[in-house]
Amino acid sequence: MSNDPLVQAAVDARLRAYAPYSRFQVGAAVEATDGRIFAGCNVENAAYPEGTCAEAGAIAAMVAQGGRHIRRVVVCGGGDAACTPCGGCRQKIREFASPGTSVTMVSAGGAVLQVRTLADLLPDSFGPDSLT
Repeated sequence: MSNDPLVQAAVDARLRAYAPYSRFQVGAAVEATDGRIFAGCNVENAAYPEGTCAEAGAIAAMVAQGGRHIRRVVVCGGGDAACTPCGGCRQKIREFASPGTSVTMVSAGGAVLQVRTLADLLPDSFGPDSLT
């Protein structure tokens, strides 16, 4: 297990996920540029696709507390393979992060499985700077 508080926040959030249908729990944590950490977990809904991804929850928590810029992201899935953000969440992360932002995928125990930049996950992205 990493001693990184961002990893720990994602691991802890995963344990609180509401995933009665898929049983696939995901936790995510974002570190704002001011150092604050915000976590989220996936929340499923019987009326598919009305659930919420972990990354979206973490970003919403950050925004609700006044954060506007992401320095780092950690996603924690339950399997042995890296749980990468879905396409929609990659775009949500891009709204608040630069292409060079680190996205780390960890196991349920917090072991680092994969590290990518947002540009690796979402090449040629469309972001806020695309509108200026």
